[in-house]
Amino acid sequence: MKKLESIQEFYESRFQWIPNDLRNNFGHFNVFPLQSPVIGEGAKPLAYGRREWYNIVLVFGGGTLLCSDKQFPVKKQAIVFTNPYTPFGWNKRNFITRGYYCLFNEQFLKKDKRIINFLPFKTDTSPFYELTSAEAAKAEKLFLRMFEEVNSNYEYKYDIAKLLVEELIHLTMKSKSFHIESPRIKNASERLTIQFLELLERQFPIEEKFQLIKLLKASNFANQLHVHVNYLNKAIKETTEKTTTQIIKDRIAQEAKTLIRHTRWNFSEIAFSLGFKEVTHFNNFFKKATKLTPTQYRNI
Repeated sequence: MKKLESIQEFYESRFQWIPNDLRNNFGHFNVFPLQSPVIGEGAKPLAYGRREWYNIVLVFGGGTLLCSDKQFPVKKQAIVFTNPYTPFGWNKRNFITRGYYCLFNEQFLKKDKRIINFLPFKTDTSPFYELTSAEAAKAEKLFLRMFEEVNSNYEYKYDIAKLLVEELIHLTMKSKSFHIESPRIKNASERLTIQFLELLERQFPIEEKFQLIKLLKASNFANQLHVHVNYLNKAIKETTEKTTTQIIKDRIAQEAKTLIRHTRWNFSEIAFSLGFKEVTHFNNFFKKATKLTPTQYRNI
């Protein structure tokens, strides 16, 4: 299985450019049509692997989703939900006649994580739902609305995009196929990794100066998850190809960027919220992570 694909790599490999909001570490949302050469005659399979973004795909005609070591063949039309924790891929994309997909990262949701807490995005529920013709027609209209909004100049167009995503989720949960039995994750390392990542994410976002993150080391998480730290480290490495410490540092660095860019807090206040006792330690950490000092990053 290929390593985790970043959203930047997605844009570089498919479009040879990176949107500015990704360069600036902002939240990102976009919507695309499925078209040749991705689908139709001569289309190649999509490699099985994990992607760091959330994805909703509507397909017509055919194709086979590979997810959690299961295969989900499309009979007529289907909608698919993927998350950063579960590997997936596509076979027989040459049988897909048309379709659409939207993608977004967790930063796009900001404080409101309601969307990714709905069942279709959960790691222990089915990612795949066959739709009736009427249900698929409604879903297609929602995707077309997304195109209309994202391409508009309306200041709050991405708020509308979130509402359309939620409407897609509710349409799916009301569909006749939503009763499909959920494929449970069997791999213990994957289960533990998901628990670790969810526990890590609960500490964010930092919204008040007195709000402090307390889980800073692998051993802190191991204690919370009631496992030995060596077992946790092995599971994380096996699932993500990163160390536990690196994932923690990356998430703290991400939050540091947000606080530096979007608050007027001084660096001592930011350092304290993120678990650094000395601002010099925070400065060194931030420069190692980003190649910039906090001051340089704030002035970009």
